[in-house]
This record gives sequence, structure tokens and C-alpha cells, in this order.
Amino acid sequence: MFDSLSDRLNDTFDRLRGKGKLTEADITSAMRDIRMALLEADVNFKVVKEFVAKTKERCMTAEVMESLSPAQNVVKIVLDELTEMLGSTESKLVFSNRIPNVIMLVGLQGSGKTTAAVKLAYLLKKQGRSPLLAACDVYRPAAADQLATLGGEIGVPVFRGDGERPVDIAKGAIQEAVDHLRDVVIVDTAGRLQIDEQMMQEAVDIKKAVKPDQVLMVVDAMTGQDIVNVVSTFAERTDFDGVIISKLDGDARGGGALSVRQVTGKPIKFVSMGEKPDSLEPFYPDRMAKRILGMGDVVGIIEKAQEAADAEQLEAAERMLREGFTMNDMLDQMKAVKKMGGMKGILGMLPGGQRALNQMGGNLDEGIFDKNEAIIMSMTKEERLRPSIINGQRRARIAKGAGVTPTEVNSLMKQWGEMNKMMGRMRTMANQAQAGGKKGKKGKKGKKMRMPNIPGLDAMGLGGMGGLGTGGPKSDMELLRQMEAQMRNKK
Repeated sequence: MFDSLSDRLNDTFDRLRGKGKLTEADITSAMRDIRMALLEADVNFKVVKEFVAKTKERCMTAEVMESLSPAQNVVKIVLDELTEMLGSTESKLVFSNRIPNVIMLVGLQGSGKTTAAVKLAYLLKKQGRSPLLAACDVYRPAAADQLATLGGEIGVPVFRGDGERPVDIAKGAIQEAVDHLRDVVIVDTAGRLQIDEQMMQEAVDIKKAVKPDQVLMVVDAMTGQDIVNVVSTFAERTDFDGVIISKLDGDARGGGALSVRQVTGKPIKFVSMGEKPDSLEPFYPDRMAKRILGMGDVVGIIEKAQEAADAEQLEAAERMLREGFTMNDMLDQMKAVKKMGGMKGILGMLPGGQRALNQMGGNLDEGIFDKNEAIIMSMTKEERLRPSIINGQRRARIAKGAGVTPTEVNSLMKQWGEMNKMMGRMRTMANQAQAGGKKGKKGKKGKKMRMPNIPGLDAMGLGGMGGLGTGGPKSDMELLRQMEAQMRNKK
């Protein structure tokens, strides 16, 4: 996702950071590099021209040129303008008071409308709604069967209306929702490989017949420059309310997707980052801009962790602080990491993580989780609860049972040892904090520790986060806790 663009932009910023003071020539050169990076990423040339002009104008002010940290100011300006280009703030779905609400999906064939419809249904179901899918694509072979299969996997019913016209199927789906108390109908319409009058007129007719509360256009992130012509035509004929960008996790340059909002004025509401039903995510322009600039998305990591956590895991965390870290806990944590998108997904959301991943060739062996799980499952119940009793003889037996080498068992044991030490330090800190709170000296009972902020990063929304991944497990945990506290305060 925007890997090449991120690398090019960060190379430009690295060159600026090597200068104590910026000249007009420095900024002009940097803007030239940024323009080329955006064009090579398939961002529309008109969008690039406007973006670079606004960014250069802001960078040429005396406040930036003569500041103590001019490079950071330039990065901040690029971040602001990129966020603005992507839409500034999150654009949520708008629901009316009528039952059912109707959401209509439009787009070209192959853009991912059907899978997007299923993912959206899954998301709404998680939010407590009762969606119904309407199979209005009567042209693509087995389109209704595909929707029925995917809908069945997530427990959402599909109204097919086989043999009927798409407009009648959409009307029938709404009546079906009324009869069975479904509060949202998601209409999956037909597409073509390219825009034609029949497809556009059918979309217009369905919209006129069912009067949807939201019309969302599904756009393939790999479409490239032609994406501008496609979304402009759909905007003119169907006047859609927002965009779902699919296949954003692909290897394409993806810059066309950055042009959508600027060209049409329509917000990006969701992005699809994978194939699974839970891979549809709300689109946050500021977070996406930070990820493109290599600043990561720590807030997103925390939200994923909170979503993955449940009451049992919270109880387990308290027990680990009291009793120590077991192999069962390690197994649970590996499963939680998988649930959050794996190490590759998490690393990509850390500041500088995507760049590090690119330097590794984009490859990260997720199979290590399966191997470590096999090692843990080869241990006895007592060994999992008390890993410290595992000696050389036991390690050889465990390795044989898991089909791995003793060296690989030793590696897992070393990881467990480090995590157990970290848990011990956290336990000590918690006990000290509890003892300090009981003393209540000078009325400062339970005073919280405050992590120092790093100059220049506050403006980017990353104050106190600049050391993430560099200060060891203890400092990283403290920084993540601070970020989580900041999120709660903002809410």
C-alpha cells in the first residue's frame, strides 16, 4: 500500500533533515521530488499540481525557512496538505429514521462490489444492525450465487429474486426487509468492464425506484489514472455520497485512489485492506496521511488491540502481573496478534515500520507463529504453566514432538524469558505505584507519570511517540499506554 510513494517521500525528507537551514533552492528541489513521487504513484496530474503549489507556498514562509527545525516544519506542512487532499476528517455513514435504510453500491465490474457489500454487511452486523443483501447483478455469471455463499458465511441473508429485473429485485428486497424486520438493505448492482449507457441507466433507475439513503461507489485501488474518469462519470450520473476503495493492500502504486476525493469532492468512507469479511475499515484521512509519510498509525494499533481484547484477556493480564508469564499466555498473545492482522500488519502501522518492511523486501515470515504454536502444544500441561522446569532433556522431547530442531525450541524459550522479565518489571512498577498511592504524600495521591514529549513531533500528533520501537519493551509499553490515554481524553 503506497510503498513506493512512502519510500520516495521519506528519501526527500531525509535529505532535508541533513540541512541546518533551508534555502529556496532546497524547497524547490524537494517539491520537484514530491511532484515526481506523486505522479509516479498514479496521482492525477491536476491534483499533484495543486498539491505541490499549495505546499510550496506554505513552505516558503519565513517561519519555516528560519525555524530551528525547518525539515520538521516541511514534513508537517506536507502532512497537513496530504490530509486535506484525502478529506481532512472521517466521513461516517448517514442513516435516516426510516426502516429499512437502503445502501446502494455502484462501480465497474471487477472493482469488488460484491465482496464490499458482504464486508459492509459484516461491519454493520457487528455494530448491532440487521442487514439484508440484495443480489441485483443479473448479468455476471453466478453473481447471485457468490453473494449468497459469502452472505451465508457471515450469517446475513440474501434476497435473490431470480429471473426478475434488477429494479424489481431491489424493490422486493426492501419488502423482504420490512417483512422480516431487517433495518438495512445493501443493494449490490451490476457493473461492466467499462462505462456504458445501459449500466449507468440501470443504476439511475434503481436509485429512482428505491431512493437509497446512501449511494457508495466501489473503486479498485489498482485502476490507476483512469480512476478519475470513472468516478467523475458516476458522480455526474448517480451523484454518489461516498467511496469505498477496495484492494488497497495490493502491490499497485495506488495513487489513483488519492485523487478520488479531490476530483469529485466525495469523501472516502471505507477502505478494504484484505480478503476477509473483517477487512473493511473506516477511512481516517489523517491516519492514512501519516502512514504514507512513514509515521505509522499507533492509534489504529490500539484500537485493534482493544477490539481483540475481551474480559477473559483482561483477567489474564491481571493474573500475569500477579503470577508471571506462562506458555499458555504466550500462545494466547500469538493468537491475538494474528487476530490484529499479523506482525506484518502491525509493523506497517508503527512509525517507520512500513519502510523497514520494504527494506526487508516486504517479506515477514508469519509461519513462525504456527511453528511456535506447535512447540507449545508439544509441552505438557505442567511445562506450559511452569516453563522454567524445561531442561535440555525436555527440550529435545518437545522438539521431536513438534517436528522442529532443539535450537528452535531454545529460541522460543528465550522469547518467553524476555517477556517474563518484562512482566516482572511491570509488576514491580505496579506495586511501587500502588504503594505510592497509599502514602498520599502532599496530597498527590495516585499521581500519574508523564512521558516527555519530543520537540517537533507534537505538531504531527505524535508527541511522546518518537521513541516507539527504539527504547525496549518497557519504554514501548509506556508510550503505548500514554497514546491510549490521549485517545480517551480526546474522546
